[in-house]
Amino acid sequence: MAAQTDNFPELPPFPADVPTAPLLRLSLGKLLNHDKDECQNFIQACENIGFFYLNLQDSEHGSRILEDADELFKIGSDLFELNLEEKQKYDFSSQSSYFGYKAQGAAIVDRQGNPDRNEFYNISKDDIMGISNPLPAPDILQKSRKTQESFIQTSHSIVTHLLNLLNDNLQLPPSTLANLHRLHARSGDQIRFVKAPPQPTDDRRTALGEHTDFGTITILFNRLGGLQVLPPGLDAEWLYVRPLPGHAIVNLGDALVKFTNGLFRSNIHRVVSPPGTQADSTRYSLVYFSRPEDEVPLRRLDGTDRIPSLGEGVIEEEINSKDWIIRRALGRRTNLVSGVDFEKSAGTEQLSRRIRV
Repeated sequence: MAAQTDNFPELPPFPADVPTAPLLRLSLGKLLNHDKDECQNFIQACENIGFFYLNLQDSEHGSRILEDADELFKIGSDLFELNLEEKQKYDFSSQSSYFGYKAQGAAIVDRQGNPDRNEFYNISKDDIMGISNPLPAPDILQKSRKTQESFIQTSHSIVTHLLNLLNDNLQLPPSTLANLHRLHARSGDQIRFVKAPPQPTDDRRTALGEHTDFGTITILFNRLGGLQVLPPGLDAEWLYVRPLPGHAIVNLGDALVKFTNGLFRSNIHRVVSPPGTQADSTRYSLVYFSRPEDEVPLRRLDGTDRIPSLGEGVIEEEINSKDWIIRRALGRRTNLVSGVDFEKSAGTEQLSRRIRV
């Protein structure tokens, strides 16, 4: 299990003089035990910025996911060492699929149309869990399906617990949110491996453009800096999120903004070159994205007075989770979309950007 220190010993340290986002550090063990104060801190984080650290070192679930994450980091590193021609065999974007491989530079990161500076590979939860037909994949991924399955099951279990805590706070009927995110139902849930190589010293800029996540809950593991959030506020500035060993970085996505009409926050974030000497190292990340089941309509939930009303004359778009996710996931791919609308592709939920005062 990873030691609880401020830096990863095998990598350059995160600079001590770089301003960082003041995210709450929450304990998975305490949340699993329904510790009252920790649950209140969790709700506070979800309402104020939608990001928090989750300490995974004090529970069996946490220890398991840390072990799987360590193994998957090694697999991800080897995966990206395959030659580009081999990896591009698994780019399924022309089939309107966001699973499989995305090469560096295949999407834009800003209003000027600059290309991204990372490559990633998305693995379908439904594929690994045997819900859908298996997708073609490189041998290294075929041989590690058991580890992927374990990582998915544990991630999904953590997500389910967090959803149940939100459900209780919202005073919804029991398991309302969890029943929109069942492990063995078809959904857009995925594992993502990410690689961002060092950028030129005279041209270090955004690797992944500013956006809100379009799912429900994201569980992120990374070991180098680079992730930045833009806290709520009129004069807010981008702040790095310092990676912490033994912790995941968790954030809410736009689906929860839709379900709660903006009560919970899906915060803008981006990825830039790591700070200080970390900028000279390759940055790997491992992510689990939880999303609503394919046929779930993306709209305000009924059944509680805790969720704000829509307001007079407001009509919600009629779209299900599957179509909404495809639209968002492929909205910045330059091979699919001409004249990308950067603002629209950054996040469809304007409520997710609103300033809390």
